[in-house]
Amino acid sequence: MGKQICFTHVSESEDCGIIFYDKKTGAEVYRKTFDPSLRLGKLWRISIDTEELGAKAKDSLTYQFIEGEKRVPDKFGKAFLQAKKYGDPKSTEDIYAVLKDNAYDWRGTKNPKIPYNDSLIYCLHLRGFTKHSSSNVKNRGTFLGLIEKIPYLRSIGVTTLEFQPIYEFNERPILSRNSHSNTQAEVRTVSELAEMARTSAQWEDAQREPQKLNYWGYTEGFYYAPKAAYAIKDPVIECKDMIRSLHENGMEAILQFYFPKELNPMEIPQILRFWVEEYHADGFHLIGENLPAELVARDPELSETKLWYYQMDAESIYGRRHAPKYKNLGLVRDDFMYEGRRFLKGEEALVSAMTYQVKSVPQAVAKINYMTTYWGFSLMDMVSYDFKHNEANGEDNHDGTDYNCSWNCGEEGPTRKKKIRELRITQIKNALCMLLLSQGTPRIFMGDEFGNSQKGNNNPYCQDNEITWLNWTLTVKNTEILDFFKNIMAIRTANPVLHPSEEAKLMDSISCGYPDLSFHGETAWRPQLENYSRQLGIMYCGLYGKDVTVKENENAFDFLYLGLNMHWEPHKLGLPRLQKGKKWKLLFATSENGADSEPTADAVTIGPRTVALYVSETLPIAEPEASPKTEEKEAPILSSTT
Repeated sequence: MGKQICFTHVSESEDCGIIFYDKKTGAEVYRKTFDPSLRLGKLWRISIDTEELGAKAKDSLTYQFIEGEKRVPDKFGKAFLQAKKYGDPKSTEDIYAVLKDNAYDWRGTKNPKIPYNDSLIYCLHLRGFTKHSSSNVKNRGTFLGLIEKIPYLRSIGVTTLEFQPIYEFNERPILSRNSHSNTQAEVRTVSELAEMARTSAQWEDAQREPQKLNYWGYTEGFYYAPKAAYAIKDPVIECKDMIRSLHENGMEAILQFYFPKELNPMEIPQILRFWVEEYHADGFHLIGENLPAELVARDPELSETKLWYYQMDAESIYGRRHAPKYKNLGLVRDDFMYEGRRFLKGEEALVSAMTYQVKSVPQAVAKINYMTTYWGFSLMDMVSYDFKHNEANGEDNHDGTDYNCSWNCGEEGPTRKKKIRELRITQIKNALCMLLLSQGTPRIFMGDEFGNSQKGNNNPYCQDNEITWLNWTLTVKNTEILDFFKNIMAIRTANPVLHPSEEAKLMDSISCGYPDLSFHGETAWRPQLENYSRQLGIMYCGLYGKDVTVKENENAFDFLYLGLNMHWEPHKLGLPRLQKGKKWKLLFATSENGADSEPTADAVTIGPRTVALYVSETLPIAEPEASPKTEEKEAPILSSTT
């Protein structure tokens, strides 16, 4: 006997079976009907001996299930046959699962388990990240293409990659051939089709028209298989190669999974466990309404796997006053994004909200902060457009959110005006400072670090082109933005007080004379929280958490003062007095001549729409003045008889 291969299929049909095909020719090579006695509820089971399938059983066969005359793909399939071209319309009958051997050499790599406070998250679309010809990778738009970009990601400080869906999904579904015959579809009138649209969820099926391209992948998919279109040859091996390479470089892979309401919630933990066991995934971002996040969080097998959702009841999961040994849960909410964007624009009544966003580090869950994400404007578009420009989506610009909290800095879209271009770069720098110099876990979307634009499209879910593909030539054109990003990340990494493991106490808990974190207004120690205020001073005392024995912390500053002025006029901010022998020094300002290079003892002027960072500098110790020289006289020689 050969090896037994087990298959399961969920169906209400009374007549189920399985068909195997030759991978190259598509010819049917084997068919078998399921034994009704092995059925349990809707679950059908069958075991097939590889000897029955012949010599081609391992790598050269594809298969589908049959329900009467209808052919359906295996929703539990571990790999699927790649379409000839990405985005080709496919019906369910065009989706073939592939038999796979799961053996793989992980070379002893392990999950890095990077603490949230030491993380920089980089959210990306796997295809769009390297598909553009300017990416200069050999295998564009694939798992292997990403491996080629790992050195770049490390160079900008990325520790954690968050992938938009990389599980198998039908990016362009069409009507199932078994749903209606060609004749039936041809004789229906437009009015009949319209009536079907009102009475049936199968409007697209009724028209027998391909649906619009689903580039993002937020649809129910084949959750146990990596996407074949993201591979050159073998999606299983190449996906594992990618995650292994990330682990070899000390980086993490977080996978987005979209689950619709119709999915059995009990299946979700099973899917996630599979990806942890089979693909060594480091974590998951759950997307969908009313998902069983708490059920997943309580799963013992996932207790050391990062789990993100928009709501997590930590008290219900862990109990009161109890923090987990390994903080694996993360909150992905839009509050930092919207409040940060509104503050950046110069809206009123945001200072108090920003003080919370800057210091918030929950005890039992991580707070993940971002200014942009996969939907909505990119960072460059956020300062270049007042309105969405989604005409390319073919929906008369009605799709996508209208609430962008953006400002075009004076002109809509691309401009030749130097002052507007300079202001946009300044605003991007301001946004990066707000994000990377706050104490939560920062997350950026791909290309924001070098000013990538999506041409004002804030909902490019159906765009597989230069709207969504990263243009890597911008790393040269916008090198000012990229260099600034790298410098801010270096400052964040070198100063533990900027990325603490616990929330600041706002008090002098180590008796050094200063609180760990403090807020300031025109007068030091007194933040202006009035509605009309648009400026805020933030002082971090680097004496908290500083460890000079750690190489990255050798150059950490004893004090850092971040002055933010989002008003269109200059403002003074109070500077706290430093310890004796120290003075404030301007490290950078986001606009030219935007802050005093030599601040007074107790105040500094910050220019319009500018962020400035001051750091403490130790004054040189004055050498004592030498006493006047006197002529030395020869000492008398004393004899023993004197």
